[in-house]
Amino acid sequence: MDEEAFNMSVRKFLKQLGVTSQREIEIAVREQLEAGALRGDEILDVQARVTVSGLPQETVVSGKISLT
Repeated sequence: MDEEAFNMSVRKFLKQLGVTSQREIEIAVREQLEAGALRGDEILDVQARVTVSGLPQETVVSGKISLT
């Protein structure tokens, strides 16, 4: 295995994941604010799951997103 190529490939995926996730979260929060489902002062629990085909486990990252 080429460690450098592997590392760069993982980093490229994680960058795409981060950019896409941020955009989708921002859109969803704005929609919920406009719909009145969120007040704008919440702290939202967040969880991301990453599964890799061919690997036996998924990676779960949990955290919080504050709207204030």
